[in-house]
Amino acid sequence: MDEERRLAEGAVLRRARPGDEDGIWECVRALAEYEKEPDAVEATPRDLRRALFGPRPSVFAHVVEKDARIVGIAVWFLNYSTWTGRHGLYLEDLFVYSGERRHGYGRALLEALARVCAENGYRRFEWQVLDWNESAIGFYRSVGAVGMDGWTVQRLSGDALAALAAG
Repeated sequence: MDEERRLAEGAVLRRARPGDEDGIWECVRALAEYEKEPDAVEATPRDLRRALFGPRPSVFAHVVEKDARIVGIAVWFLNYSTWTGRHGLYLEDLFVYSGERRHGYGRALLEALARVCAENGYRRFEWQVLDWNESAIGFYRSVGAVGMDGWTVQRLSGDALAALAAG
């Protein structure tokens, strides 16, 4: 999906492009605040620029832009399933500013990523949601997503990651 799609209220959905990193970063910071982790964001706009637009992009994004301001984002990357033998799409962040919700922007972002999956033969479209975020869970159920009961997220970071790496 390289073309722009017109949305409600004069907004436009499009792939992220160089120059968007500040607006994307601001959305990431607002998401962290919403998720009660305002000090957890270590990434900078420069980090985002390198990941999204560097010589070997490893992360991708779609944005909703309204009045020359990014008001919504979907940041994603590819994963791979050895069971299906195909890539999948992993949604890292989906965010729309609270004042811009209820215009269909979140759904439009998910639809755009579903099209990326369909166009490329990706078999899975996955993401995580905090268990207390009932409004998001309800929204995801409304588009047909199902929870993966029986699976729990595991993470290594900080000292534990360094210790394992050191052997």
